[in-house]
Amino acid sequence: MRSIRPLLAAAGLVSALALTATACGPGEDQAADKPAASAAGAGNGGADAALPADLADKLKDHGVDLDKWKNGEWKNWEKDKWLRDAKDFVNPVIEGLWKPERMTTAKAPAKTLAAGDISGDQDVTDPEPRPVRAEAEKRPYHKNAAPVGKVFFDAPEGSMVCSATVVKDPKNPGRSNLVWTAGHCVHAGRAGGWYRNIAFVPAYNDKGKSPAALEKAQPQEIAPYGVYWADWVATSGEWIDQGGPTGGTGAPYDYAVMHVKPERGSKSPEETVGAALDVDFEAPEAKSIDTMGAWGYPAAPPYNGAIMHKCVDRPGRLSIAPGTPTMWRIGCTMTGGSSGGGWFVRQPGGKTVLVSNTSIGPVTSGWLAGPRLDRGAQQIFSVMSDKFAGR
Repeated sequence: MRSIRPLLAAAGLVSALALTATACGPGEDQAADKPAASAAGAGNGGADAALPADLADKLKDHGVDLDKWKNGEWKNWEKDKWLRDAKDFVNPVIEGLWKPERMTTAKAPAKTLAAGDISGDQDVTDPEPRPVRAEAEKRPYHKNAAPVGKVFFDAPEGSMVCSATVVKDPKNPGRSNLVWTAGHCVHAGRAGGWYRNIAFVPAYNDKGKSPAALEKAQPQEIAPYGVYWADWVATSGEWIDQGGPTGGTGAPYDYAVMHVKPERGSKSPEETVGAALDVDFEAPEAKSIDTMGAWGYPAAPPYNGAIMHKCVDRPGRLSIAPGTPTMWRIGCTMTGGSSGGGWFVRQPGGKTVLVSNTSIGPVTSGWLAGPRLDRGAQQIFSVMSDKFAGR
């Protein structure tokens, strides 16, 4: 058993889970304010000038000199420098840090746990599902799964990757800056703190080029909508207190919401990609759901992190420890790097909604499990929406 960790750098069913209705492609009329230039670090987006006063004060309170931070002080992972409390998240924009070559080389070894190390309450654990082979998403991604993208961040082990989804913000309709991912993609859990330089790239590698082809690709092909930096992130207290390298008892609470802002330009990710998904915190029981789909960018072998994939299966239940919420589980061969990627269901009225995100999976990569989004998750989401209401 292992966590589907962030990594250092059935067609008929899938069609029923369309993620994109009317997304505009890069360069089309409703695209961003030319954000793609940020992928190459061109120009000056004015990030320093726009530094919020509360962030500047917070950096000062923690003894962080912004200039020194941007010049490499962020690489200091000493315990007294690694902020871990929910209120202490800081993530100053370092313009041009996530250049195409740094994105394409972000990967890390997966961490594993023997299957016997996870004890389950068999009363709420369904039989292990048969593996469902992950299918590559149709290209270009902005026409088929525009809200899905990659998360890039730095950890003590190096530059790492996850997956994430643009979700709708009820307090900012039509211009959401909220992105859903896994808790372990933003915070190390009980043994560590907040990761650094967290950024989101919607529709990463939009045309689905191979790693070799990406070496010669234009910046707008790698990051068609530019780079969005997280200016605030919230995850569950259970993940911060109980989460571990292989999920631990924090896995059922392994979710996070990021509020992001563009490195260049001013438009929200929902405006630039033309789509975002509602989050459903009251999904029915597993037995009432015929199909559930997971999307992401698997990076551990046999995948390479460059191509978006998806799995669709009938969901089951998994309990990893007595007294913890039951998780969703589906058959899927996606590996590390797909962490944080959204799980979707189609409601009776035909609308596709997000109900979970990829959290853990077995060493054999035959299935994935994700947290069931309950009142705790809804509270985190509501707090994030309220915090940035109207802006």
